[in-house]
Amino acid sequence: MDLSTKKINAVIMVLFSLVFFSGCSSNMAADKNSRTSATPSPAVSREPTALYYDFDDVLVPKDLAVVNESTVVVSTPGYTSGILTLKGRIEINSLFNFFNNNMQKDNWDVVSQIKSPASTIMIFHKSSRWAVITLREKEFYTYAEIGVAPAVAETVPGVQPLGESTLFE
Repeated sequence: MDLSTKKINAVIMVLFSLVFFSGCSSNMAADKNSRTSATPSPAVSREPTALYYDFDDVLVPKDLAVVNESTVVVSTPGYTSGILTLKGRIEINSLFNFFNNNMQKDNWDVVSQIKSPASTIMIFHKSSRWAVITLREKEFYTYAEIGVAPAVAETVPGVQPLGESTLFE
């Protein structure tokens, strides 16, 4: 073999090697990508979709904003009550389902639910508290009023529940 044939054979071997190894490296890269995509990635920090505002056991969708001029909340040591008014662009049935599910998750018992074209009223009870959620759609927003109050007979000494009056005895 002369020198030019050796050079041609060397070039062919180099090209063949490049083609062979580039195919292997792309297969290895594909294999590596398939392994990394199958491996769960670390938890991505997500912003919460719901928050607790003034009442620590009434979850509210983050899409609702507090209406300060219509909100009155009174806090005493160990207890918070009042009316929290919120508004947002949320479909009323979605909001109804949200409160229905999450109030029960926060250990509220459903007492009653009233739906009408004008408003929806949801009533919940816990051992010593009541919550009333009123939902209304107006023009561009859906409004939610969340009222939380103590059960009178259980929090005010000397006051008897309705129907147990001793005035006429």
